Amino acid sequence: MFYSRYILTAAWAAAFLGTAGAADTAEHQFQRLTAEVRANQKPAVGELIEVDIDLATSPGFSIEQIGDVAEIRYRMAFNNIAEGWSWQPLANVAVDDYYRYKFLPLQSVIESRGEYAFEDKIGETQQMKVEWRYDYFLAFENLYDFYPRVVDDDAGFVARVPSGRAQKVTMRATARLIEPVISESTTFWKAIHAKPTDFTLKKRYLVGKLETVSFIDGESGALLQRLMPLPAKQ
Repeated sequence: MFYSRYILTAAWAAAFLGTAGAADTAEHQFQRLTAEVRANQKPAVGELIEVDIDLATSPGFSIEQIGDVAEIRYRMAFNNIAEGWSWQPLANVAVDDYYRYKFLPLQSVIESRGEYAFEDKIGETQQMKVEWRYDYFLAFENLYDFYPRVVDDDAGFVARVPSGRAQKVTMRATARLIEPVISESTTFWKAIHAKPTDFTLKKRYLVGKLETVSFIDGESGALLQRLMPLPAKQ
């Protein structure tokens, strides 16, 4: 069977990430770690990974011009991982979140896996397409190491850079892998007459402790600003 596949990114991101020396793709890193697990190798707990954040699928990302300075904001209020291993139903919402793990989107890959004839509506045979989509994320639980926990939809990662260098900015994160290193969930939607596509969605997570978030000039590759965890309270 012929498979076609493509990576979903914004055109400008593809162009400028290449110039800036992009990190290895999330897809490749996930495949490598999966192979190590299947080969019964010791999980790479503690390994430092570097990933590019997919700004094209980040609705909380914005740039605001304030005089000669641009404020780059990456909102995190709704970046919760809604998987069973992240859910804390007994959380005290005054001091903790229901969703323990947060995410940064990294990459999406779509595979077209052919089609088949099927009669979903009586008397009408259709060609049903088969598509798989793989969404990759960085999962981490230490968001509030970077800023205090507040009830504010605008809360997130913020950088202020010279106005002329903000329009082609990219973002990158580093994290140290923690157990279980990788995780995956699968959701399937069966093709019907109104939507003639068998669609399989796989969410794949690289699980780690977030160490840095960097804002990078997409043209030159120069580091504009790097965010690190706040100093620990004494």
